Amino acid sequence: MLNKIWFQSGVALIMTLIIIYMTVKVQYIFVPFFKIIATIFVPVLLAGVLFYITIPIQEYLERHSAPRWLSMTSVFLIIAIVITVLSISVIPVITEQVQNLITRGPLIQREIQSFMNTVINQRDRLPFEVNLDEITNQVFETGSTMFSSVIANAFKIIMSTVSIVISLILVPFFFIFMLKDHEKFVPTITRPFTGRFKLFLLDTIKDIDKTLRAFIQGQMLVSFILCIILFIGYRIIGLDYALLLAVFALFMNVVPFVGPWVAFLPAAILSLIQDPIMFIWVSLITLAAQQIESNIITPNVMGQQLALHPLTVITIVLAAGNIAGFLGILIAIPTYAVIKSIVQNIWRYRRDLSQTLISDVKVPKQKY
Repeated sequence: MLNKIWFQSGVALIMTLIIIYMTVKVQYIFVPFFKIIATIFVPVLLAGVLFYITIPIQEYLERHSAPRWLSMTSVFLIIAIVITVLSISVIPVITEQVQNLITRGPLIQREIQSFMNTVINQRDRLPFEVNLDEITNQVFETGSTMFSSVIANAFKIIMSTVSIVISLILVPFFFIFMLKDHEKFVPTITRPFTGRFKLFLLDTIKDIDKTLRAFIQGQMLVSFILCIILFIGYRIIGLDYALLLAVFALFMNVVPFVGPWVAFLPAAILSLIQDPIMFIWVSLITLAAQQIESNIITPNVMGQQLALHPLTVITIVLAAGNIAGFLGILIAIPTYAVIKSIVQNIWRYRRDLSQTLISDVKVPKQKY
């Protein structure tokens, strides 16, 4: 019976639950470690994104005999040039559009109210029964509650902003060490181990690296191309705040499947206020951009490396949003993909891991 897989699985599950229970009972011991992790999480996350975006540049230069110091200098020079160009050409336009949008806020609110009143006056002609008065009141109550919450927590928001700024200062330091010593990470992690377990760790880390590369590099490139397509389309039809809406879509499209629809909402609202016919054009442009992205850009840029079903993505994003808010939505898909890679490797090595964790085997030399 001891050799039966159901018995071994049951024992493993019981031991896992016992470990979790004991960890919860002595969680005060881990509080300092959790605070340290929470402090460095955002800087490491941003530095990691920068690393995966720029590592192809460094690898290309070093393949052509460039020393490490020159490749790192070139990467930082390219980042500085991009930031300078954005600061000169894009950021002032976005700032102007944001200020204009804030200035027109009361007017937009009155136009929305006028639209709602028109719909309420015509509700007898609607093919279904809707209590628009209740919906309108709920919308305004929700808005008032959110505004009051922002005012009440203004001090916390300011302190959180200061904390974020301080954390951002750490990003360049983590980024520099990632560019400088990334080859040392895998040997350092696997050095204490031998045998099949070391081989398992090497393959798992390699798959995690491949997964993160595919997601971060692919998703950023796809989002950037989609941003350009939407900006060109919005400018052609004369939609107000075209650049601001396109940049908003750039950040929202980082979340697969769900992000594009979130990016569509402000464009739809502003187009309805500007001209109802404009809404039709915005819908057509968004639909065309999404079809180009899903059928042409994404398959050629990202391929099927993540192999995530749309229903799985939607479920994960919704669950992560309820658990950890917007940050959870951003990291939900890559986290799931990493966990999936780990589980797949555990399943592939399950027989070897169950027999021994330290058996001596010749580990092939791998380059990362």
